Amino acid sequence: MDYGYLTLVAPILTLAVAIATRKVPLAMLVGIFTGQLIICGWNPFAAINESVNGILSVCADTGNLKTFLFTALMGAFVILVRISGGVKGFVNYLTEQSKRVKSPRMAMLIAYVIGIIIFIDGLLSIMFTGVVTRPLIDKFKVSREKLAYICDATSAPVNAIIPLNSWGAMLMGLISAEIASGYIQGEPMNLLIRSLPFQFYSILSLLFVLFYIVTGKDWGPMKKAELRVRNTGKLYDDGVTPLLNDNDGFEELVEEGKENKWNMMFPLITLIGGAFIGLLVTGGGNLAAGDGTTAILYSVVITLLIMCVMYTKQGIMTAKEFGDSVMKGVSSMMGLVILLVLSFSIGGVIKGMGTGQFLASLLGDSIDGAFCPAIIFLMGALMAFCTGTSWGTFSIMMPIAVPMAVAMNGNILLTIGAVVSGGIFGDHCSPLSDTTILSSMSVGTDLYSHVKTQLPYALVTAVCTAALYIAFGLIL
Repeated sequence: MDYGYLTLVAPILTLAVAIATRKVPLAMLVGIFTGQLIICGWNPFAAINESVNGILSVCADTGNLKTFLFTALMGAFVILVRISGGVKGFVNYLTEQSKRVKSPRMAMLIAYVIGIIIFIDGLLSIMFTGVVTRPLIDKFKVSREKLAYICDATSAPVNAIIPLNSWGAMLMGLISAEIASGYIQGEPMNLLIRSLPFQFYSILSLLFVLFYIVTGKDWGPMKKAELRVRNTGKLYDDGVTPLLNDNDGFEELVEEGKENKWNMMFPLITLIGGAFIGLLVTGGGNLAAGDGTTAILYSVVITLLIMCVMYTKQGIMTAKEFGDSVMKGVSSMMGLVILLVLSFSIGGVIKGMGTGQFLASLLGDSIDGAFCPAIIFLMGALMAFCTGTSWGTFSIMMPIAVPMAVAMNGNILLTIGAVVSGGIFGDHCSPLSDTTILSSMSVGTDLYSHVKTQLPYALVTAVCTAALYIAFGLIL
């Protein structure tokens, strides 16, 4: 059924309620019910039933369930590396023993580098960067909003630019479909690699993050957050409740001065190494074809088992205490897991209403070929912002953008880059996105604070990106 402009009601209302109340779970529930109300012909009882069924179906999906389990177990990981003295030992090593980190700039650069080198999975990149660098960021009085921006603005762009992961496999699949349809010719891998220089948003995002880190020239809400931490020491704005707070109710079990950095570093190395191996195994030796969620879930389970052996052998805790800590860590993540469930649910409702296809249909066919990439970038951004998914945007926009570019004699490589850039930009700005939610959680701040401080930076990057697509569209 074609719902026309009604497809926009649910996402717009969700965003409006989220901004007005700052209660994202409530906003998502409102959006889910509103979408189902439209789908069910304005029958409120049927809408309630379908809303509940939709949420339950999200929980029943195996792929989603793996993501939720991984997220919950990462809560246990975060708690354990702190109470074992690993976090404090790591911070002391970098700041007091080796003297390698002496400034806020260096602490942020470490987060930036980690965000780049963990290119195998966006969610793992965000979680890893947040866990490792948050203690350093706090020590040098850098706002957690700034760290959330660094995590969010490096994960997806790096995954797209270095396509040796599930991102690359998915994008090559979409390009292959266009080749099979006869719109373009060539090899999918070759076309994807040649389009990488035209992923302007990803490239500019990485450059802008580095600029703000090196120069310290923050502005807007981000500058206010930086001044708050620097002048008052407050980690959050008044009234803010972080998505994950690993400090309340969890005391370190290691005596002062006996903290060991390896209680954090070895588990982290195991986690990353296990994820790489898992991708190779699930992909039959092909890293790009591996199942990211399965690999990461197995990796974190194995890592927790190794941590149990490490900590009990050192006498830090008994096996029972370890189990209790795991359960406390998992329970601390339940709020985030619920948020992810609602995020996936509203994404399903929006997809069922055909919001993405409707937005794409607004492109029309009266656009000059030179401006086609810029228009595709902006439409993809709007679609990703409303739906909260970059992958869904790629899947919808690629079959539309490539034939459009062919018909208008536009540049195919520039068009592919515009599809990817638009999806990533819209996903960065959307409070419905799982990466936005996880970035807030991993650094210990709330979703509203992260979106509010990151949005102006993302918009500036997007304006520069659109200008580049216009310029290159006219030149190529």
